[in-house]
Amino acid sequence: MIIHSRFKDYNVEITEDLSFFDKLKALDNSEFVVDKNVYRLYKEHFDGISSDRLIVIEATEETKVLDTALTICEKMTNIPAKRNACLISIGGGIIQDITGFAANVLYRGIKWIFVPTTLLAGCDSCIGGKTSLNYKRFKNLLGTFYPPDEIFICPAFFQTLTQKDYESGLGEVVKFNIMTSMDGLRNIENEIDHLLNREEDSLRKCIEKSLSFKKSFIEVDEFDKGERIKLNFAHTFGHGIETVTNYAIPHGTAVAIGMIMADRISENRNILSHEIVERSEKVLLKVIHIDYDLRKIDFDGFIKAIRKDKKQVNDQLTAVLMTNVSKDLRIVNDIQLDEIKDAVNYFCELYYK
Repeated sequence: MIIHSRFKDYNVEITEDLSFFDKLKALDNSEFVVDKNVYRLYKEHFDGISSDRLIVIEATEETKVLDTALTICEKMTNIPAKRNACLISIGGGIIQDITGFAANVLYRGIKWIFVPTTLLAGCDSCIGGKTSLNYKRFKNLLGTFYPPDEIFICPAFFQTLTQKDYESGLGEVVKFNIMTSMDGLRNIENEIDHLLNREEDSLRKCIEKSLSFKKSFIEVDEFDKGERIKLNFAHTFGHGIETVTNYAIPHGTAVAIGMIMADRISENRNILSHEIVERSEKVLLKVIHIDYDLRKIDFDGFIKAIRKDKKQVNDQLTAVLMTNVSKDLRIVNDIQLDEIKDAVNYFCELYYK
């Protein structure tokens, strides 16, 4: 799959095994940045890479900050080739964000290659070029647009994910399928049990479908000024949940919860049918398993986090809502506090019943 970007066209390759590692290790003037857990699980594949070419990072929201990106930049300055240097990042979305940011700002941009090892990154964030860093308690306030030169997706990586991380990825897979059309909703209803069993054929099909859908938005609005904003469906509430729970609920799961909340508002506004809401909830609840009691949520803190969301354009609360029309996602700038409170209570009643 070729993604067209104003920076450069870049290729996404879905591979059956890890044989491409040998190609990456042979690249001159390259530095590897690897998720600590990935390095532990796949250490033998890094044999032959000298320690001065390897940076191992614990991927947490606390490390997704400017200082970590600057540490990578400093290490990269030891490569004599400078702007011909290549950064190879292997991990999930956090590693992608840190390394993509570093690759963008170092020498005003160097080549970088991304190998997503989480389903969340493989089905969503790996394309589109967004890099985001956290600032203080708030998520993704700093960032740039800078896509990789190449992306290698190997579904075998997803077999070693924890159930929590795997279900987080499924949250985004379900979201993309439902957003596409009624056919997408039927597709995810048919595939969800296969996906929960981590069947690689289903994974490959759903990854390709998710990336193809996202591609249609990012190629017409790469810099998030209009049409691409609609991909943030459910993210307003999802990011608020992540922040107020101190990231105890992972991103994709928070987005899945945010979908249920957003659909509640859509149904109450008579722009989304009860049938679609009910069918969507049935699938979403299969991938939502949390050990944080959202009935005790700090509602004021939740609203404060929503107001920090990048989509907010004024004092009114903004969110992307789904409608009955295929692909008709609506950017709404007049969300009311009582609508959000009702949506939170609705999810809690649904989930904890």
